[in-house]
Amino acid sequence: MILIKNLLLWFSLLGSVAVNAADYVIAGKLLDVRSGSMLSDQVLTIEEGRITQLSNKVDTSIPQGASVLDLSEYFVTPGFMDAHVHLHGSAKVHGYNNLGLSQPTKTLWGVVNARKTLEAGFTTVRMVGAPGFADVALRDMINNGELAGPRILAAGPSIGITGGHCSDNNLMPYDKESVGAGVADGPWAMRAIVRRNIKFGADLIKTCSTGGVLSKGTEVGAPQSTVEELTAIVEEAHSHGRKVASHAHGATGIKNALRAGVDSIEHSSFIDDEGIHLAKKTGAYLVMDIYNTEYILGEGAKAGILEESLAKERRTGATQRANFEKAHKAGVKMAFGTDAGVYPNGDNAKQFARMVRFGMTPIEAIRAATLNTADLFGLSADVGELSVGKFADLNAFPTNPLDDISVTEKPAFVLKGGQVILSP
Repeated sequence: MILIKNLLLWFSLLGSVAVNAADYVIAGKLLDVRSGSMLSDQVLTIEEGRITQLSNKVDTSIPQGASVLDLSEYFVTPGFMDAHVHLHGSAKVHGYNNLGLSQPTKTLWGVVNARKTLEAGFTTVRMVGAPGFADVALRDMINNGELAGPRILAAGPSIGITGGHCSDNNLMPYDKESVGAGVADGPWAMRAIVRRNIKFGADLIKTCSTGGVLSKGTEVGAPQSTVEELTAIVEEAHSHGRKVASHAHGATGIKNALRAGVDSIEHSSFIDDEGIHLAKKTGAYLVMDIYNTEYILGEGAKAGILEESLAKERRTGATQRANFEKAHKAGVKMAFGTDAGVYPNGDNAKQFARMVRFGMTPIEAIRAATLNTADLFGLSADVGELSVGKFADLNAFPTNPLDDISVTEKPAFVLKGGQVILSP
């Protein structure tokens, strides 16, 4: 009993939610992400976690005794969003080493990583695949105020074919009879898994239409799931009001998923001209994790990533970055997604500098992590910009991120719903 009490105490302290809330925030410079301009001396009035008024400082009367956060010396942006994260588990444990982590251990890592992600300025994220619906549980604990973390859209277990990238456990030998929780073959089996995931709380559906870098025995660009299977997933998910994210590296698998009607393509490494055209035609978002390659090739071997996977990444990373630039120039809709969890959660903002290096302006990169990702999430009424009616999610930086995008990697202040999460 003493052990249980001590564990619960540690758990509550680890994930405890900030209690300081602001009624007013004074922003020296506030980024209007739509226009790309910095507005001077703005005051945000906050009630029940949402912005009820945005006004100039000289025109605002702040009542005596109100809780005021003075950010007059800072540059303020909306809270960021990441469309592709894995909070459960550790970036230091990959490959066969990962088999030694129990589900409870991975779940507790989710608590740690949720806080790190929030303190990094990412106030809303999409978890695209987690075992045992641990992401649903984490989402609910955060929503109930029991733990600190970003708002989470949870996918539950990823769905895919036998031996596929995102659903099966290919590290285990045949005699262990280990089958992943999201494995399905054939359109009706795919529909059944979608229904199960929704039953147990999934906000979206994650599937795979190609092999992957980090899965044993899959070719990174090879198609997985037929168009018929993918269409069944999309039809079933959309009929329940859920969007579908498809992991897809190879050109054929990307086009199969787009023809099936998915809402976003994750990774998009080997997308070709036809795939770019299809993405523009369907309005699907590309979510391209172009920072991730640096961690995989620089630190992956120490973390246990298999040589097979490292070789696949060597063939993938540079092409993905070139295609990121190509797709951006073509005007494809792009959301911000990092695959955090493969590399350490909390380092999400390191991708901003790579997006700028490979073709975006700083404001375009920030829009990808705000307006664009909010649209992909279907949450534009709540998040994505600092305007009346939206949640008071914001980050503050000592210098202008439009001049040096790397400043986003270390916010001085973070607010989520008007609560002060991080301060100096």
